[in-house]
Amino acid sequence: MAGTARPGILIVDDEALSLQTLTRTLDEEFEVFTAGSAAQALGVLETERIQAVLADQRMPEQTGVAFLTTVREQWPEVVRMIISGYTDPDDIIDGINGAGIYQFISKPWHPDNLLLVVRNACELYRLQRENALMTLEMRVATPTLEKRLDRQRSVLKRSYRLDGIVRSPDSPINAVCDQVAQIAPYDISVLLDGESGTGKELFARAIHYNSDRAGKPFVAENCAAMPDQLLESELFGHKRGAFTSAVTDHIGLFEQADGGTIFLDEIGDTSPTFQMKLLRVLQEGEVRPVGSAKRRTVNVRVVAATNRDLEQEIRAGRFREDLYYRLAGVRLHLPPLRARRGDIPVIGQCLLDEAARAFGKPCDGFSREAMQCLCDYHWPGNVRELRNEIQRMLVMSDAPVLDAALLAPRVLRAAPRAEEAATDQLAGLDGTLKDRVEALEARVLRETLIRHRWNKSRAAEELGLSRVGLRNKLDRYGLGQRSEP
Repeated sequence: MAGTARPGILIVDDEALSLQTLTRTLDEEFEVFTAGSAAQALGVLETERIQAVLADQRMPEQTGVAFLTTVREQWPEVVRMIISGYTDPDDIIDGINGAGIYQFISKPWHPDNLLLVVRNACELYRLQRENALMTLEMRVATPTLEKRLDRQRSVLKRSYRLDGIVRSPDSPINAVCDQVAQIAPYDISVLLDGESGTGKELFARAIHYNSDRAGKPFVAENCAAMPDQLLESELFGHKRGAFTSAVTDHIGLFEQADGGTIFLDEIGDTSPTFQMKLLRVLQEGEVRPVGSAKRRTVNVRVVAATNRDLEQEIRAGRFREDLYYRLAGVRLHLPPLRARRGDIPVIGQCLLDEAARAFGKPCDGFSREAMQCLCDYHWPGNVRELRNEIQRMLVMSDAPVLDAALLAPRVLRAAPRAEEAATDQLAGLDGTLKDRVEALEARVLRETLIRHRWNKSRAAEELGLSRVGLRNKLDRYGLGQRSEP
């Protein structure tokens, strides 16, 4: 059995291109195993420690649902997910309970959404293992278990203290932390908006663990790309016989979170039909499981999140205005990482330390040049992209300090702050042609030197210049000296 510090994920799909695409999306964060058939996948499950399985629904030997039903019988602790772009979701819903499917993912999927679903699946696996262990302990010594639960709650509360959120002393995120500290004690709904990867779930947990509900459950659900019936069943529960394969009652997340907090991520991606049902729950404080005539009272604080402009969605008729005002008791905006450049050095070092522990590969930090490139890049994927970049640099490095040459080309090509104004002239109306061309030339020179670790002979050879010609250009643009670590 292969040992790894990263969660083991098995992808099952008979299409090689699909396997490659899914693997590229997940392999920076997970230990990915692949199988082109159900039979091959069963062999992987026999030999590897797998936490979650992601299976395509349409396979030649058997459907994904049928395969996952077998997985549930033999490896019940493994979290099962289905992905489909061809089959009607109703066909999958009929088999969802028999297979114990955790999540339905529809094609085309978004990489950020897929990563979040798989992260949540691995977290569910971990919680299930802990729950099984606690159940065993309960049989032996209930008082000991209660003490352990109290300790776990205490650790979680300390983990999500606002002063523990990594940031620089003058970070723009300080204002958000101050607002969270002010609103957390009060039972008011909160809407978090911002780009993907800005830490919305982190702040949702901070709100919960800094409130009087900290001793009660915190549950989370990603509402994106989920058919209405699956999402309704997951959140509100269902009764046995509600649909074809509903062989047992299912308690929804709203009931599981009773007394605590529920986090509804990507709420802006839900359909108007589901929005209406959610609004009724929030107005009445009651849920009605699918297939049941009886309503159940729940006491839940709702924290929702979106990367969409919900006010624009309201104007376009895609989001209910009355639901928006129910969710946005307080609205908090999380700024993107490019608006928090001063946070990048401290966040980067924290992520490097975390990766070094996970991979068992100690590292002292970044060279000055590497950190400057990290700070100059605009990070469209925010902290999630920064984490992936640092993990990749670490595993590719053999030195105690991460050098700029390890950076991905898109990060390496980011314009230094001193060059930004000059580079803007390339597309602007001001500046002569000579000014614009020289700005671009300086940027190309810098990137080439970094990639060759400031070896001027190799850089000159790639650029088709003599060493003397290269040196003259470097002197002209002030690029003659490499930044020291």
